[in-house]
Amino acid sequence: MRKLSNMIVRYRVYLVAVWVLLLLGLSASALKLPSVLKGDGFETEGEFKTVENELNETFHRSSTNVLILFEKQRGQSGEEFKRSISDGLSAVENLHIDNGILSPLKEDKLFKPEIAYASIQFDKSKDEVKYETDQIKKALEGRKGISITGTPIVVDDMNKASQEDLKRAKLIGLPVALIVLLLAFGSLAASVIPILIGGITVVISFGILSFLGDRMQLSVFVLNVIPMVGLSLSIDFALLFINRFREELKKNSRDEAVKITIKTAGKSILFSALCVFIGLAAMMVIDINIFQTVAIGGMVVVAVSVLSALTLLPSFLVILGSNINKWMILKPKTNQNDGWRKFAGHVMKHPIIIGVTAFVILLIGILPVSGMKLAIPEVDALPAHYESRKAMDKIEEAFHAGKGSIAYVVAERPGNWRDEAGLKDMKKLVDRLKEDAAVSSVESIYSITRMESSEQLLNAMNNPQLNRSIQRYMGQFISGDKLLLTVTLKEEEKSAAAKDWIRTWSKADWDYPLQFGGGVKFYQEIFDEIYNKAALGFSIILLSTFFILMAAFRSVVIPLKAIAMNILGLTSTFGILVWLFQEGHFGLESSDIALMLPVFVFSLVFGLSMDYEVFLISRIQEMYKKTGDNDIATVEGLASTSKIITSAALIMIVITGAFAFTGVTPVKQIGIGIAIAILIDATIIRILLVPSLMKLLGDLNWWMPFRKKQKITDH
Repeated sequence: MRKLSNMIVRYRVYLVAVWVLLLLGLSASALKLPSVLKGDGFETEGEFKTVENELNETFHRSSTNVLILFEKQRGQSGEEFKRSISDGLSAVENLHIDNGILSPLKEDKLFKPEIAYASIQFDKSKDEVKYETDQIKKALEGRKGISITGTPIVVDDMNKASQEDLKRAKLIGLPVALIVLLLAFGSLAASVIPILIGGITVVISFGILSFLGDRMQLSVFVLNVIPMVGLSLSIDFALLFINRFREELKKNSRDEAVKITIKTAGKSILFSALCVFIGLAAMMVIDINIFQTVAIGGMVVVAVSVLSALTLLPSFLVILGSNINKWMILKPKTNQNDGWRKFAGHVMKHPIIIGVTAFVILLIGILPVSGMKLAIPEVDALPAHYESRKAMDKIEEAFHAGKGSIAYVVAERPGNWRDEAGLKDMKKLVDRLKEDAAVSSVESIYSITRMESSEQLLNAMNNPQLNRSIQRYMGQFISGDKLLLTVTLKEEEKSAAAKDWIRTWSKADWDYPLQFGGGVKFYQEIFDEIYNKAALGFSIILLSTFFILMAAFRSVVIPLKAIAMNILGLTSTFGILVWLFQEGHFGLESSDIALMLPVFVFSLVFGLSMDYEVFLISRIQEMYKKTGDNDIATVEGLASTSKIITSAALIMIVITGAFAFTGVTPVKQIGIGIAIAILIDATIIRILLVPSLMKLLGDLNWWMPFRKKQKITDH
């Protein structure tokens, strides 16, 4: 750190110039980031995707659908309603962009007297039909009773909503953050710099991610999560750094103050950033696009945050020097730490009562966790006023409510499915599936031709006149050595029973390899990937955090205590989120918890809260080395850091909590979740539990095996 501080003092102007050039060079790319984001990120390289490719390429089933909803208008007759459907579909057909249209005028299952819908099919992925969906919107614009939805439309609307949410959150969060900084510093100059550093960090991170987005698929959720992390982390780092610099500036020259700050606060920032970085990197073990891309985006913004905090920020401070205190709006109190010192002393006098009280409060928050219901965000993640959500909700309610779910089965058999042995094997598989209590029906060549046995079907195929009719349908189910069956289950695709059915059949012993697809398989794969890998990710975070903190504080007890308290606080946070969102309190729309939320919040907050832990314990450790008295060190460390930690936490709560006023439900849940977790950490844990446990454990806090006790010379 000494070499770094000397370099910054010497080359401060050049370092600022480098950052300005980076900002200018990446600003244009940063503006393009929303256009390169694709999909919600819930994609994984598994059996679902393999079967989807088979459906598209082998059996020529469309991979992407746009749905057009038709609603009968008041005063409109039945014939007029049908004519409006016909006119609307003709306008789409005239575009010559689709791969087929399922019309409610030809398919009874898509038509009801008051409502109907059509499915416009494409042989492209949902991320490749932007031009086509725009053309359909233009063709149907202004037609009453017609609205458009479907996965491509929903994903596009999710991107738009995310951009709107980001603007709204910035308009709310940044002004309030500036007020908090003014209360913390009193100086306008000192208050503006953290906001400036945060803005530069986010813009440069966006620019880097825009380049990455041209080479890999980035989820739309990156647009909100990255500013959330980047702004809060950068502003927090700057707040802690500037606070220490101002303290040192009272006792030392400008250059020496910067060097001491880099050595002390800079070291804390480095360890904190490393904890956050590892927390995000641990998400990479989950092989789902949203976790991979948010982890990559998060690591980028953390890296930029720590670089700006350790190079750009101190360069600014060397240039400003004592001008950091310019434009004082609020006069600082000379005895501002006395209140915190008295409070810390009170806690240290009653550690058992206060510790137990804090634990009980956290336990109350934990209670609702057992009822947590996790769900993959879909159209219901959009704000209720979006046309695509309203249309999809109406289609689901009118046509699909309680209708079970679809699973595709692809069986591969060496040889020919069309000969006698192949038809017998096919019939055997169909019958076995139909015997399953969870199966409602199985669509196959047998169900289409209404043949009862393989012998009957074979005889019909030997009849030239009947065979022509059969062969028209045969291609829908057989292609070379592959067979496709469509299984309708009695349970909804999101249900536990449907996922269990897929798991059971995937392990079933069968004559030929079976692969499964459809919505049921999609949900089963996503849930299993998270449940199977989350424990590994969490273990990486816990172990790496333990060793990082052990290296930082030369103690085994400090990291164990920090990890235990973090887990306790995060579990309480999840319980509160269940109470808020699932039960719909405080005017929130009742909704299941987004599937990625526990992983996101755990990975992010575990590292972010270590920011305060490292800063606080570093100060306590400094005092302990000077005095050798654990109680004095705890009181003085808490008194000297509590105001700044509270301010830092408040800024993070404001920045992340501002997303509570956004419309995309998962983003709202993540923002509120991080804000609650930081609030719990900065109050119940950091102010109550930490000093209580520091008092109860005494010198044991600093125990490290195989290390001689340090001799205190100035006690």
